[in-house]
Amino acid sequence: MQRQAPWLLPDGVDELLPPRAQQAEELRRRLLDLHRAWGYELIMPPFIEFLDALLTGTGGDLDLQTFKLTDQLSGRMLGVRPDITPQAARVDAHQLRREGVTRLCYLGSVLQARGGGAAQSRNAVQLGAELYGHSGIESDLEVLSLMLETLRSAGVQDLHLDIGHVGIFQALSARAELDSADEAALFDLLQRKAADEISTMLANSGVAAELNGMFCSLASLHGSPEVLELARAKLGGVDEGVDSALDELQQLLGSLATREPGINVCIDLGELRGYRYHTGIAFAAYTPGLSQEVARGGRYDGIGKAFGRPRPATGYSTDLKRLLNLSQSDTGTMAQDYGGVLAPWMEDRALLNRVRELRAQGERVVWQLPGDADRHGCNRRLVERNGKWELEAV
Repeated sequence: MQRQAPWLLPDGVDELLPPRAQQAEELRRRLLDLHRAWGYELIMPPFIEFLDALLTGTGGDLDLQTFKLTDQLSGRMLGVRPDITPQAARVDAHQLRREGVTRLCYLGSVLQARGGGAAQSRNAVQLGAELYGHSGIESDLEVLSLMLETLRSAGVQDLHLDIGHVGIFQALSARAELDSADEAALFDLLQRKAADEISTMLANSGVAAELNGMFCSLASLHGSPEVLELARAKLGGVDEGVDSALDELQQLLGSLATREPGINVCIDLGELRGYRYHTGIAFAAYTPGLSQEVARGGRYDGIGKAFGRPRPATGYSTDLKRLLNLSQSDTGTMAQDYGGVLAPWMEDRALLNRVRELRAQGERVVWQLPGDADRHGCNRRLVERNGKWELEAV
């Protein structure tokens, strides 16, 4: 077997080099300032923590994505975070323990054991926001609006929204008294929108014909917001949870029409990714040319209960590196100009003072070392004229 070169990175793991790393940092600062302007406080959870805390409330969804190792100090299992959302819930429940509404945001690296597709990085830089302590549709709308503004601030303008509500599937599943195995199988079939297979599976499980038909209809209830009227005709009145979910979706769409006129919205009542911890409205943003979502979020009240402090919760997350790629499709080369000032290397007090002065003003100043002919992306240089150091174009 041929030995792999030691400088190669693992599959699905990438890094940012100049000038992209600097562009990512500038984007990071801008987006964190945006979240601060909305009242969201920054938290920095650890990259690694005890496994049982890291996976609390997420079921098996994150278990397969989590790198695990043994802590040499305690002997307990540790996990490298694949998602910061559960950590934020832990911070709210146990570190802050505030009453009322709490708004938190975060931005940090995550590591996933398995990739989500050929184009998806396993070491994303996750940016997200969580709102705790409010159960109304208003907080879902706030988080959704913040997500859209974040994407636009990053330069992603052409956006398409997919919106669903996992409460409909959960209410129908409870009424059908499905066991966990049947529910998981039904989930997989719904993602493929395989109505015939859904009908056969439910019939074999003894589910009543009326409920069977309602589950099958979930596979086809997707499209423009007008699909909600069809959903009411097919699903309305069978369960209070279903009616409540449809009411929440209608209210959210009404508010979006005011706040985001003209945005392209698709309702998909069979879209259930993340349903094992989502409890209400779920949404995702897409943009042309990218098959995967740009950002995703929704309500997940159940995770607070798992931490011993039941708190309503809603939030969203995205990948900073993906936003960077979308906001700057022309990546250029590593030699593109940064802008800045080239300073000759010499022991001259006036020159040293001038360099300090320019840097204090926010200028990028690079010393040109002896024998170095490169201008290092600078578009100006310092030259001495009549005892003064002045700027001239390179």
